[in-house]
Amino acid sequence: MSNSISENGAKYLGEEISKCVYLTSLKLNLNYNSIGENGAKYLGEEISKCVTLTSLNLNLTSNRIGDNGAKYLGVEISKCVTLPSLNLDLDYNSIGENGAKYLGEGISKCVTLTSLNLNLMSNRIGDNGAKYLGEKISKCVNLTSLKLNLMNNSIGDNGAKQLGEGISKSVTFTSLNLDLSYNNIGDNGAKYLGEGISKSVTFTSLNLDLSYNNIGDNGAKYLGEGISKCVTLTSLNLHLFNNRIGDNGAKYLGEKISKCVTLSCLNLTLISGSISKNGVKYLGEGISKCVTLISLYLNLNFNSIDDKGAKYLGEGISKCVTLTFLNLSLWRNRISHNGKRILKKFVFKAKRLIQYYIQSN
Repeated sequence: MSNSISENGAKYLGEEISKCVYLTSLKLNLNYNSIGENGAKYLGEEISKCVTLTSLNLNLTSNRIGDNGAKYLGVEISKCVTLPSLNLDLDYNSIGENGAKYLGEGISKCVTLTSLNLNLMSNRIGDNGAKYLGEKISKCVNLTSLKLNLMNNSIGDNGAKQLGEGISKSVTFTSLNLDLSYNNIGDNGAKYLGEGISKSVTFTSLNLDLSYNNIGDNGAKYLGEGISKCVTLTSLNLHLFNNRIGDNGAKYLGEKISKCVTLSCLNLTLISGSISKNGVKYLGEGISKCVTLISLYLNLNFNSIDDKGAKYLGEGISKCVTLTFLNLSLWRNRISHNGKRILKKFVFKAKRLIQYYIQSN
């Protein structure tokens, strides 16, 4: 980590690692160095010689490896045919669509892979890169857990469509963590993602971050419809900070989340500035119907919720008969001191509530 390691240093390091003939687990952090594409090649070649490796955690954040470096890594990773767990951090590396393609091709050949964590944050893979990743990851037929960070990669609706289609073909998934924040995804992209998610009938855990996109009420509707069809879902983290979601979007989400009949943990972020008492009323009603909910984290900061909206929200939460933990954030709304008092009065009616945090201005 930040040791001024160049391609030669990476080569020597790789050569020594390859001599560990019984190595089963490797965690290597080389972030913020200068190994470049050749250094990535040397490391990949030597690591692929560790034929007993079952867990690989490789952090090459900010090393200027580019498309060629990603290609070399993809080729060598494909040789790790007994690898069930792969964690690869390649953020800030100027990787484009071709690099994403090569990485996807390599990963798809890891036939024993069950857990994949791929971090490509702040590269430039675009829609085509997202397409290649979606197509190739769907071929990992034993994959049960996927964490894919594509934050800030100029991905639009077409890229979201291809990712959604890839997700829909992954019939073994139980856990998906997908970060598409700071991209260019609109309502159509949200629709495609919702459709893909709806076909993944084995999900138990879904973490979806679509903050800082261009999703409106219709996009929220499509996402809600897709999520509601995940009949085995127990944990949902949905982050929609800084989109264009107003009262109707909040209504759609409330209605659809209420259909997740096995949900025990809900973390929902709807910071938009456009949600008022009407939207939060429907949201509260939806949450009240989540009859298995144990933990609720609800972030509605920077909206237009007044005292009546706070009352509606409190009424909904009070009906969550299995709720034990609540974290409710309502900063920068229009709730008076009396509104906060009424809100707490209703929340305290949740009979099994053990721990709560209510934050407001």
